Amino acid sequence: MTADRPTPLARLFTIAARALVDQLHDELRQRGWTDVRPSFGFVLLAVRSDPQSTTALAGLLGTSKQATSKLVGELEVAGYVARVQADDARRKVVRLTPQGERLLEAVEDIYADLEARWADVIGGPAVERLRRDLSTVLVTGDGVLPPVRPV
Repeated sequence: MTADRPTPLARLFTIAARALVDQLHDELRQRGWTDVRPSFGFVLLAVRSDPQSTTALAGLLGTSKQATSKLVGELEVAGYVARVQADDARRKVVRLTPQGERLLEAVEDIYADLEARWADVIGGPAVERLRRDLSTVLVTGDGVLPPVRPV
């Protein structure tokens, strides 16, 4: 940052996101979720409300089908997702397991705690204003937030 130019928002958002993800994973380990890696979150969030094919996940993640299949396999072995027959029975989709749902609940609880720490520093109204403003800026033309994707 220079005197005449403020730190770019993109840099601040990247630093903040990395700090929150690091703190999340530290807290997950402390709560016994020792096998969770940051890359798991992208898949878990993608299949949270709607099972997805590995091909669709690869497109969302911006990775190859092989890399996505390997990641899904790791999540499957850990018990967070399962591959199940889709409605058309010609393909399988990835869906959350009850353990995956519990993990995402733990993540939401931890994020609430982390946001409370931010509120202790800048105040609850400022945190809520930040959430509202970011949501307003990021919402797409169809009125929804875009999916969470790796950088």
